[in-house]
Amino acid sequence: MTDRSYRTLLGLLILVALYFELAWLMYGLIIILLLEGVTNFRIPILICKARKCMLKEEDSIYVDPAEVATARFAVDSERIWRLVVGSFLYIAYVHLDMLWFFPWFMGFAIFGAGLSGVCPVLLAIRWLGFR
Repeated sequence: MTDRSYRTLLGLLILVALYFELAWLMYGLIIILLLEGVTNFRIPILICKARKCMLKEEDSIYVDPAEVATARFAVDSERIWRLVVGSFLYIAYVHLDMLWFFPWFMGFAIFGAGLSGVCPVLLAIRWLGFR
């Protein structure tokens, strides 16, 4: 499983949880995202290790070896992305009912990022200096 297919599946699951009002699924996704961000045990990497496939960081369009060497922060951008998405979903879904549209927007944006391979939030995190 690649990060791109993970984003597609994650966006689809967020939309399904919102459409069918499955609070337990949304809370589960939020917890998984925050745990992945804190521990850096990412589901795509764990699945790839279980299937014994080769996962190359160089295959990603977001990884430029020159930028990795000159990154301001030694934290992986995928890890920060998971923390940002999990935090925003938690704040918008659990605490702020007036932002009911924000989880929907995030679900469609993450699903679209998985399909297209271009995630504006991930690109912005890279621009800030994370590797």
